[in-house]
Amino acid sequence: MGNRYGLEIRAAAGSDAPGLGELLGAAGVAVGAADLTVRLDALQGGGGTALVAVEWGPPSGLIALSPVRTLEAPRATGLITTLIVGAESRRRGIGRVLLKAAGRAARQAGCDRLVLSVGPGQDDLRAFCEAAGFVADGHSLARPLLKRGSGET
Repeated sequence: MGNRYGLEIRAAAGSDAPGLGELLGAAGVAVGAADLTVRLDALQGGGGTALVAVEWGPPSGLIALSPVRTLEAPRATGLITTLIVGAESRRRGIGRVLLKAAGRAARQAGCDRLVLSVGPGQDDLRAFCEAAGFVADGHSLARPLLKRGSGET
């Protein structure tokens, strides 16, 4: 997508999986490289986008989004499912550059807005998003679809 001041933003690839696994692991999301490669392929094959920020070495940031259509809106919404910047790379504009690139990708996918859920205890992410122009827009609720005791994970 682009290179700015030594920072490259590009589509995530399977070869990024080990570095992305470390980045996600530091944020408390444990996923192995092989599984992450499968997930990246599924996301991108289903119309979603995963972008990485790379300065040197492993990725320093990741944003993933999927276009979501609803009956309430005439156009799709870009649902950001992951936004993470490594702790040592924060406060240098990487998150903003990733959001800008995701916005371009979402517009190309026919979306007219971006949505991102921020959970309890994610005060830094909430502050970053508000500074980037996001506003509160309701709450999300979730529940698993698996039957209890099915043994599936």
